[in-house]
Amino acid sequence: MSPMEIEVERQANPVDMIEFVAANNDWSFERSGEDEIAMTVEGRWSDYHVSFSWMEEFEALHLACAFDIMVPKSRIDAVVHLLSQINGQVLMGHFDLWEHENVVIFRQSLLLAGGAEPTNRQVEAMLNGGLDACEAYFQAFQFVVWSGMDPKSALEAVLFETVGEA
Repeated sequence: MSPMEIEVERQANPVDMIEFVAANNDWSFERSGEDEIAMTVEGRWSDYHVSFSWMEEFEALHLACAFDIMVPKSRIDAVVHLLSQINGQVLMGHFDLWEHENVVIFRQSLLLAGGAEPTNRQVEAMLNGGLDACEAYFQAFQFVVWSGMDPKSALEAVLFETVGEA
């Protein structure tokens, strides 16, 4: 019998930890099923629709963070090009275009193989990392979708850093 065939019984559903963290931070959430929890988090640029899903078959906790930018068909190619540029800079997770609904999402998974349980810190780091990535690049998506800016210029505009004080 290979190590992959050994069944490990979990102490708790990893989504329970997300609920615990959300409750401790006074975040409003909705438990839409045993393996999923959803919440809306207010950001600087947008409200972000966050869901955590436990994917038993992969032993992975999946984070999806979406924001309200509907990509018109005429801008899909430009957004896909922007996605590839951004994803080359993101260390953890990635942005994706869900073409079925034409929305941009940030996705990341935490592998919990072998019965590992998520910690508060891991959950908070995963959520904060996703929200930070969305906040950092939200305007680039807006520039490409609504202003017709080319992806390279949009990315340069949002990564522009000032030095000193005015």
